[in-house]
Amino acid sequence: MPVITMDSAALAPGVKTVLIRSLTRAAAEATGLPEASFIVLLRELPADAIGIGGVPLSERRG
Repeated sequence: MPVITMDSAALAPGVKTVLIRSLTRAAAEATGLPEASFIVLLRELPADAIGIGGVPLSERRG
């Protein structure tokens, strides 16, 4: 079974559902495999564990 993994900051429950459906659909279309064969893992990280441009996400503004 193929596994799709995405790491991100916290996501709203509705966003998670949309991502799981969209990623599954796109992967199935690209590979020709049935959607039921895909596993999607969404890993949420705290904002202080993500850095952009040397600055923790928890310290960034806007």
